[in-house]
Amino acid sequence: MSWQADIVTLFPDMFPGPLGMSLAGRALETGAWSCTAHDLRTHGRGRHRAVDDTPFGGGAGMVLRADVVASALDAVAASGRPVIYPTPRGKPFTQADARRYVAGSGVVVLCGRFEGVDERVLEQRGIEQVSMGDFVLSGGEIPALALLDACVRLLPGVMGSVLSDAEESFGDGLLEYPHYTKPALWDGLEVPAVLLSGHHGAIAAWRREQAELATRSRRPDLWAAYEARQATDKFRVH
Repeated sequence: MSWQADIVTLFPDMFPGPLGMSLAGRALETGAWSCTAHDLRTHGRGRHRAVDDTPFGGGAGMVLRADVVASALDAVAASGRPVIYPTPRGKPFTQADARRYVAGSGVVVLCGRFEGVDERVLEQRGIEQVSMGDFVLSGGEIPALALLDACVRLLPGVMGSVLSDAEESFGDGLLEYPHYTKPALWDGLEVPAVLLSGHHGAIAAWRREQAELATRSRRPDLWAAYEARQATDKFRVH
C-alpha cells in the first residue's frame, strides 16, 4: 500500500502544488504515495457554510469551529494515522518526526486559518500540534506542504541515494557540511584542496569538522544536544 496523505483545508487547490513536481511528483505518479485534499467548507454550518465564529472572551479574528473540524476529520477516516495540526503553538517539527510519520501508513494534516482551531477538538481528538518555526503564517497550508515534502522524500526509492538522508542536516544531529562543484576556481575562490585529494578518509574527517563548526556557530541548541550525546556514548563505552 502507498503512503497516504489527507489534508483538511479551506484551500484544497493548493495541493499537491509543488509536491506534484520533481521527486515528490514522480513518486506521486508511480503510486509511492497519495495526496488527497478535503475542503473544510463542505462541512460548514448553515446556508453560507460557516466554518468559523468569533472567539469567546473577545479578541480579534475568528476561530475555526470544533464541530466543523470534527465533522471534516470524521469524513477522512484516519485509520490509525496521526492527525497533525501545524501551528506556532506546537512542538518543533524535526527530522525524527518525519521518519516517525513515514514509518506508518500516512498522515492526516489539518490546516488552520484565522486565529486557529477551537482547542476542544484538538484535545478531544488527540491531534499532534507541530511548529515549523518561530514565525506566523496566514494558514497551515504552507507548513503542511513543507511537512509532507520532508516525509515523502524519505519514502523508499524516492531519493536518488540511500546515503542522502544520513549525510544531510540533522541526519546525525549536526548541520550538513558545505558542498562544492565545478569549476574548481570561481571568482578567485578555490575549492578546498582536501576535496580534490581523492583521500576518502581525509575528506570524511574534513566534512565532519565542517559540520561541527557550522552546528556550533549557527545552532547552539543542536550543538549542546550533540555534545550531550557524545558524552553519554563515551560513558557507556567506558
